[in-house]
Amino acid sequence: QVQLVESGGGLVQAGGSLRLSCAASGRTFNNNAMAWFRQAPGKEREFVAAISWNGGSTTEADSVTGRFTISRDNAKNTVYLRMNSLKPEDTAVYYCAAGRTGMIFPEEYEYDYWGQGTQVTVSS
Repeated sequence: QVQLVESGGGLVQAGGSLRLSCAASGRTFNNNAMAWFRQAPGKEREFVAAISWNGGSTTEADSVTGRFTISRDNAKNTVYLRMNSLKPEDTAVYYCAAGRTGMIFPEEYEYDYWGQGTQVTVSS
């Protein structure tokens, strides 16, 4: 059974940092792009960041550029999201997703596997 399990969420004050992890099991995703999405209460899920299969290319949403960094460790079958300078508007459930190919895309339909999400709450 293929699973993506996110961890590292929690409650943090504005300006603080968190590092999210997404561990894959059941198969490797070393040839697949990986991404993070988020969904805030009452809003649609939105793209946050993505990384190509070998980590050579990354892209982030404008709202997190310069604050969030996506990375991966293929030996551990794990992808990370380092979040700095957190703002209350970053509060959301953060989801990890595995892409259909090794290329990065911001669209949800390009991702086949999804985790259950981890809650990030940023207090002002």
